[in-house]
Amino acid sequence: MHREKRSLGFYVLATFFGLFVLFLYGPLSAIIVLSLQGPDGGLTFPMNGASLHWFANLFEQQAVGDFAASFQRSLILGLMVMLVTVVVSLLAGLAFRRRFYGAAVLFYTTVGSLVVPSIIVSLGIGVVFQELGLPPAWYSSAFGAHLTWTLPFGVLIMFAVFNRFPAAYEEAARDLGASPWQTFRHVLLPIIAPSLIGVGLFGFTLSYDEFARTLMAAGTFNTLPLEIYGMTTNVTTPVLYALGTATTVFSLTIILAALGTMILLRRRQTR
Repeated sequence: MHREKRSLGFYVLATFFGLFVLFLYGPLSAIIVLSLQGPDGGLTFPMNGASLHWFANLFEQQAVGDFAASFQRSLILGLMVMLVTVVVSLLAGLAFRRRFYGAAVLFYTTVGSLVVPSIIVSLGIGVVFQELGLPPAWYSSAFGAHLTWTLPFGVLIMFAVFNRFPAAYEEAARDLGASPWQTFRHVLLPIIAPSLIGVGLFGFTLSYDEFARTLMAAGTFNTLPLEIYGMTTNVTTPVLYALGTATTVFSLTIILAALGTMILLRRRQTR
């Protein structure tokens, strides 16, 4: 039986992909394994026993770090950013379906924040709030800083969605006497709903994990990424790894839930 010969390019790409997976999941795997150490475990290999002791320790009072409060702040901030990102991205996608004066300037102004270093954005927003006499806080200045990161991505995604959207569906609805709102509610929205879920998921995860744009704009109280960073210089037990594992599992749960919702919506559309 004749075997197809693999080209050199195939092996180069396979090697590159293998290294990519190793660098992406290797450190994460080490964190998860080290979080399962016994009560006398340390921060490095070899492991000293195996248990869930450090996960139980997350719910106890810590000498350094406030897990519960920082997680709550990150969760609320992520949901706020997700909601605004979805609404504004949807409205922008609808608006840019037609040409209007200043559209190019508005577009490049919106996506321009992607080329600005994140720490500069955070520093600038923090300085502006202080000059205005407003104390920087995670729910105000950090909220704005996160939107400068999530909105451009959301807008670009919705542009791609509407560029492929068949206008014939809307025209058919209008021919049947549907109002603009009815066309949006019963025709347009159900079709783009999976994409909106994707935009929301993207906005939430970018905000939930954001460090640089939060650093100078969060004010007195830390979000979870800032809390974890602060703990790296003080915590000397695997409880830090347990926290990293718990937050990773939480993020994966959110992603799987969103993907499951998207699949259900797709199946309903194909019926």
